[in-house]
Amino acid sequence: MNYFSSNFKLGILGGGQLGKMLLNDTRKFDIHTCVLDASNEAPCKIASNEFHLGDLMNYDTVYNFGKLVDVLTIEIENVNVDALEALEKEGIKVYPASKTLRTIQNKATQKLFYVDHNLPTAPFSRFAYTSEIEEAINHGGLTMPFVWKCAQFGYDGTGVKIVKTRHDLEGLPNVECIAESLVPFKNELAVIVVRNPSGDIKTFPVVEMEFHPEANQVEYVICPARISDDVAKKATEIALKTSKSFNHIGLLAVEMFQTQNDDILINEVAPRPHNSGHQTIEASYTSQFEQHLRAILDLPLGRTDNKVGGVMVNLVGAEGYTGNVVYENIQTIMKMDGVTPHIYGKKQTRPFRKMGHVTIVNEDINEARKVAEEVKKSIKVISE
Repeated sequence: MNYFSSNFKLGILGGGQLGKMLLNDTRKFDIHTCVLDASNEAPCKIASNEFHLGDLMNYDTVYNFGKLVDVLTIEIENVNVDALEALEKEGIKVYPASKTLRTIQNKATQKLFYVDHNLPTAPFSRFAYTSEIEEAINHGGLTMPFVWKCAQFGYDGTGVKIVKTRHDLEGLPNVECIAESLVPFKNELAVIVVRNPSGDIKTFPVVEMEFHPEANQVEYVICPARISDDVAKKATEIALKTSKSFNHIGLLAVEMFQTQNDDILINEVAPRPHNSGHQTIEASYTSQFEQHLRAILDLPLGRTDNKVGGVMVNLVGAEGYTGNVVYENIQTIMKMDGVTPHIYGKKQTRPFRKMGHVTIVNEDINEARKVAEEVKKSIKVISE
């Protein structure tokens, strides 16, 4: 099939920053894109060939949009899966498949999937409502501390809370949820696996993620991870086994814990371009975004190794600031060697909202990490 400078149409559900970065590569290849998003301010609006306004959870909206395109992909998981299933039955290629999305959308089903497929993950209990947790604690069926996760629609630190005392349960929404054993890990790692319909598979190098203690958001992504070859090999093998179990096409980011005795446990997965792969734009031979396109269009996959070490710093809205965004000291960081800011195009900031990221590249990963700290200290995302 001819994708380039042709009548072929690629549909993207979601118009956020992941879509915007994906569109850099569709423009590079001159692939016609249609984007659906609920916000008229979506970052993708300016970069797509056709922008459609609509609710991603509405069956008719997603179904009718899907009928306009040849291949449909996502940049956010919260989309109407029933519509995707209907489109697949009518011959529209949907990657990731509706079946994969249905499993991943719900954290309880996702965890059960790992258990059923013999994939290592932290022990957990499933609850129809948060209110049932009190009872489980009273009867000794659940011991603190544990991690509370709402089963649906949680992302980037929302819908996740560490529960150390009963007091921590106060104010949590009364929804379907899981209580997961708190893993005393020494590292959070991620591997992005990519696979096309022809069955070609590649993995990006293992990355290490450092988290913000309060916001539960990634602060730094470090690639390559500063871990032993044995641990890297184990993490990569588990990521490959996970992708195979899902029979996944496109990108699959597998987030994992490295325990104190170097076991690897799966935390969760994302079937799309992911925060743990943003540094690939500057640091890799093929970015995760180009690789996702190659995979879903069944083109040959590109090289995944690093040209250079890369660290990614998330730019999130500073606490205490809401309104029209201002990037304070951005000139300061641009004076530093190997530093590239990516601004997502969201006009309004609020505390902890993802507004952009900065990549720092250096032959020496420890040096890149030092510069990343300087970047983090210098730049502030505030409002007018």
